Amino acid sequence: MSEELHDHDRGLSFDLPTLQRRKMIRLLAGVGLVPLVGCSSDDSDSSASASSGSASSSASASSGGAECETIPGETAGPYPGDGSNGVNVLKESGVVRKDITSSFGTASGKAEGVPLTVTLTVVDAASGCGTPKEGAAVYLWHCDRDGNYSLYSEGVTEENYLRGVQETDAKGQVTFTSIFPACYTGRWPHIHFEVYGSLEDATNATSITATSQLAFAKDVCDTVYATDGYDRSVQNMGQLSLETDNIFSDGYDQQLATTKGSVEKGYTATLTVPV
Repeated sequence: MSEELHDHDRGLSFDLPTLQRRKMIRLLAGVGLVPLVGCSSDDSDSSASASSGSASSSASASSGGAECETIPGETAGPYPGDGSNGVNVLKESGVVRKDITSSFGTASGKAEGVPLTVTLTVVDAASGCGTPKEGAAVYLWHCDRDGNYSLYSEGVTEENYLRGVQETDAKGQVTFTSIFPACYTGRWPHIHFEVYGSLEDATNATSITATSQLAFAKDVCDTVYATDGYDRSVQNMGQLSLETDNIFSDGYDQQLATTKGSVEKGYTATLTVPV
C-alpha cells in the first residue's frame, strides 16, 4: 500500500459534517439548551506503559454516578458496505456470523494480523444504562492489517472479510472474532459499528438505531504495531493522537474500549454501547 492519501484516508472530508454536529450539540448542552441522555465516564489514562508482549488499557468509570448518555454518533465513513455508499453486504447470505476474519460466499480471502475479540454490550440509555437490549443487532466492520477495507479498497474489492452481523443475547452482548486493525493515514485506530433494532432490520439494512466508532488506547496499539505486518501503522501513529483525530478529538471517553491481552494470545476489546 503506497504512502499517498487513499480514498479511505479522506477522514476530514467525510467526517467533518458529523464532527461539527457533535461539537454544536455539546456546546448547546453546556448552556442548558440541549439535554444529553446516556452512560458517561471519565477519560481513561491511555498512557500506561506496555510490556514487550502484553498490554491492558480501559476507559475508567465515573466515580460520581454520572448520568447515562447515548453513544456519540459518528460517521460511517466512505466504506460502510451497508448500501448507503454502493455495495450492500448486509443482504448477503452468510453475513450473520461471529468470526469475521475470512470472507464468505464466493470470496475466500482471509485477513491476517494479531487476533482480536470484540464484545459490545448494547444497553438502553433511557433506563440509565441498566437494561440490556436483547434482540437488537450490531453490524461491525473495520480495515485490515494494511489499512484496506474489503469491498472497496484496491486489491480487496472482491473480498468481504472483517464485516459481520450479530444479534444481541440476553445480556445485550455481541462478540466478534477478528484481527487488530491498522492505523492508516489520517485516522486513529478504530472500528465502525451500527446498531439496529433487530436482526431483521440489520439484514434488510433499514432503521439504524445508532452509528458510532470504537477507539483503542495508544499503549495497546504501540505493542501490536511493533509486530510483523503492521510496519506502516507505526509511522501513521506517530503523526496522530486521540486528541487530534478528527473524530475523537471532541471526546472519546465513551468510545475507548477496555482492551486486555497480549500479542501471543490475542486481545479482547469490550465496550458498553448505550442507545
